[in-house]
Amino acid sequence: MGKISESKPAASCSGCFAWGQLPGRFCRGCYTYGQQHAIGECVGCRRQVPVDDKYGYCRLCRAQATWAIKASGKASVIEPYLRRVTCQQLFFANLQRPKNGGPRVGKAGQRVLKPPLPEPHRVIRMSTQLMLFTVPRDFRRFDRELHADLANPWLVRARQAARVLGETRGWSRWITSDVDRSVVIVLSGYREGGSIRYSELCPALRVRGLPVVRTAEVLDCLGLFVDDRAPAVDRWLERKLGGTPPGIHRAVEAWVRTLLDGGPRSEPRSRHTAWAYLGEIQPVLLEWSSRYDHLREVTREDIIPARDAVTGKQRESRIVALRSLFRHAKKNGQIFRNPTIRIRVPRQAGGVLQTLVQADIDQAIATATTPDIRLIVALAAVHAARPKMIRTMQLEDVDLGNRRITVGGHVRPLDDLTRRAVLDWLDHRRSRWPNTANPHLLITQKTAVELGPAGKLWTTRATRNLTATLERLRVDRQLEEALTHGADPLHLALVFGIDEKTAIRYADSARALLGDAAEGPREENRWRTGGHDAGMARCNMTRRWSWTGANTKMRSRPGSKKPGETLPSDGLSASSLLAAYARQGNGECGYDRGLSCCACRSKNTTPYGSKPTRPPAPSRRR
Repeated sequence: MGKISESKPAASCSGCFAWGQLPGRFCRGCYTYGQQHAIGECVGCRRQVPVDDKYGYCRLCRAQATWAIKASGKASVIEPYLRRVTCQQLFFANLQRPKNGGPRVGKAGQRVLKPPLPEPHRVIRMSTQLMLFTVPRDFRRFDRELHADLANPWLVRARQAARVLGETRGWSRWITSDVDRSVVIVLSGYREGGSIRYSELCPALRVRGLPVVRTAEVLDCLGLFVDDRAPAVDRWLERKLGGTPPGIHRAVEAWVRTLLDGGPRSEPRSRHTAWAYLGEIQPVLLEWSSRYDHLREVTREDIIPARDAVTGKQRESRIVALRSLFRHAKKNGQIFRNPTIRIRVPRQAGGVLQTLVQADIDQAIATATTPDIRLIVALAAVHAARPKMIRTMQLEDVDLGNRRITVGGHVRPLDDLTRRAVLDWLDHRRSRWPNTANPHLLITQKTAVELGPAGKLWTTRATRNLTATLERLRVDRQLEEALTHGADPLHLALVFGIDEKTAIRYADSARALLGDAAEGPREENRWRTGGHDAGMARCNMTRRWSWTGANTKMRSRPGSKKPGETLPSDGLSASSLLAAYARQGNGECGYDRGLSCCACRSKNTTPYGSKPTRPPAPSRRR
């Protein structure tokens, strides 16, 4: 679409009804939107127009939701605002972007690269005028025609830094242009010795729809940015400890900050641990605040009722959190005696872990319709990866040449299914974000121009409301490995790299399931859904994967297989994920040579030519 002639009469766009000078039947935005999405029925306006694959809305409805987000004054996801669209506000065409037209592209002419900006003269700092007081600046009154100073040496340096940073991060042409506009607004009247605060930067750029975070990165590279926002932990502590007296407030705040940042002879704990501890004892602290002014007034008679007020796992968690709080207070001299000493709570014995039923597995498979979701489900169901491990995996963790993959610091063989899912995702990533510099394996539209990992909600969005969540798939995968290999904790610890206590718990659950299966009728086995003679669990997406390669260094034991790497050879396309792996019955599991399957007594053989046997049920001795 070339440049629009000035003599062309105005018209209405056929896609978004925008009024203005159009290059054809559609405006530039609708033309690009139609090239990237297929035609379908819009969920909002019910028109047959190009709709996005994620939510099913047209460009007009998405524009209304975007304006509603900007009117709210805070950043948010677009999905809740899409559902609130009940009317359409007409608008003028070509006003979403400040540039209208531009040099011709395609056959009409080639777009040439911008010439490099002239090298700015060196800034010589002889002396610095100290600031007497700070006056907040209002960049919202900026007018480019009146206030722009393109010869400012700091502005020239910032524009060069923005161009270099954009090439390094893989910014698109639009992001680079918006950052350049933002830098001109902020640094046109800048004088040496000053700084740009976040409170001054955010309102001026938000009202113009310009990126605040990218502009802050450019200013931070030059040492001109000051983040004056209150830390999130301070706001969280003020919200949680709002009704406590100063004595309790100071002691608890010091304890939480030690958990987060560490201290003398104490390692920093996880952020989620601090959240869980404070959330567990907050009702107790508020109840004590009505009677006491300091933690030193709390006695053993106050701890026991707080413990007995809850039951189960919560009872144990509350005592652990209170014990940590008073131990820290005693260590720092804030109390004279620790009232939680010798208050015991019996540790709760974990129940028997259960496998997922086939209907839940099929429902999880049905959600894997895009390359990113297929890869996420494969990593959780085949390699037992946690959601955090999945979203923090980097490109260097996948070795396609040697067929190895590193999951949570543990090197594992790369099976055919995961390999094809990785290749499909890499092809999609390369075509979608060809210039991204993000080293993580999974990226989104937001993190493609950054260096951080994808968000937790994005990673778990596909299976969030299902029974077979990513965490359940991970647990189910490890439990099936224990059922297949005779409940050996050593094997589980070597294959998945888990803690020995966790491996023992999976082994105990597997022994309980195997004992129930051996004692009860064959048709009443809770975890048996196939029609195999051995009565083992079904072979599907998360079943019977056994990697005992050189990296595990397994020692052969009587009655076990020789150590060897077992990899699946399914012969399926990655788009089908593992739907065909759910084939069972008639003595056929759908697996080729190399898969260790204890539930199948068919013609398939192991890499060493021996048929897999069912592990013996544990004998019951009194």
